[in-house]
Amino acid sequence: MKIKPNIGILNALIRITLGLTILAWSTSKLVKQPWRDSFLFAALCGAMKVAEGIVRYCPVTALYERCQEMMPKTSAEADSMDGMEGLTNLDGNQGVPYNPT
Repeated sequence: MKIKPNIGILNALIRITLGLTILAWSTSKLVKQPWRDSFLFAALCGAMKVAEGIVRYCPVTALYERCQEMMPKTSAEADSMDGMEGLTNLDGNQGVPYNPT
């Protein structure tokens, strides 16, 4: 499995900044309340975001892109009417029928 960067520079910088912020907040909370597992989980999530920003690879983004490749392609013509094909006005033009309410 090849791991190549799948996020941009700006996205990576945002991930590093927010990851360090979450990591600093959670470790400061862990100092006062070391028995709370939620702060440890937040610290791990913050560290993961910092690592994603440094290597510029996000596994969730890669999974999303792989799922999008596996989805069948639909034509734009079939989706253009949004299920309203066959509806005509009284004067014969296609569109939404007249509703007096």
